[in-house]
Amino acid sequence: MKAKKRSIMVLAALCFVFAGALLWSENTAAAQVKSISQAKAKALKKVPNAVVTEVDSDYEKGTLVYEVELVKGDKKYTIKYRASNAKVLEYGWEMQYVKPDNQNALISKSKCKQLARKEVKNGKILSCTKKRDDGVDIYKLKLKKNSKRYTLVYHARTGALIEYEWELTAASKSSKAKSGYIGVAKAKKIALAEVPGATVVKAEFDMDDGVPVYEVELIKGNYEYDFEIHAKTGKILKQEKDWND
Repeated sequence: MKAKKRSIMVLAALCFVFAGALLWSENTAAAQVKSISQAKAKALKKVPNAVVTEVDSDYEKGTLVYEVELVKGDKKYTIKYRASNAKVLEYGWEMQYVKPDNQNALISKSKCKQLARKEVKNGKILSCTKKRDDGVDIYKLKLKKNSKRYTLVYHARTGALIEYEWELTAASKSSKAKSGYIGVAKAKKIALAEVPGATVVKAEFDMDDGVPVYEVELIKGNYEYDFEIHAKTGKILKQEKDWND
């Protein structure tokens, strides 16, 4: 009788373990993006009643990602998912049409920074530059908060937010440093040595056609600088300078 009772308990335990494993497997599968149609469905949940205009899949740094573009009202949205766990890697929107306004005076940089701090609470402002884009005066700000890097664009005469984007930043510390890589900190120093007094707004590891590199972006005055630095030798492979006003 005791043996029979013990057998029933063992069988029940095995059933419980099997059911748990099955549930875990189902949840894991659910937390993936396996097709363009699934990426589209997830994006429509995030932006209800939008119209999907394009869905692409690609490999970035060896990782399969899905990028979905949608339109809702006067905004165009872009959402990027990691296929393996359905994590949102990038999210953003921009106004499809921005009306020029030359009647109102320009708002100040300090005012624009106040607006950005309200939009991204406790975010650290890395840069704030004034530009003219398609006849519209804008302020472009870059901020960082925890593991996200933000780009906000404001109408410089009305203070309206006309573009919003965030993306997950790459980890600055990784096993790559143990494999002979110079590390993000060293890559920053190399770039800053070329542009003393600049502000680093981006620094991350990437693979460019099989070559390990660090991409570093700086801002100084009205100029943006982009560097591509070999991750093992520290050699500057590419350097660009763009006017930012």
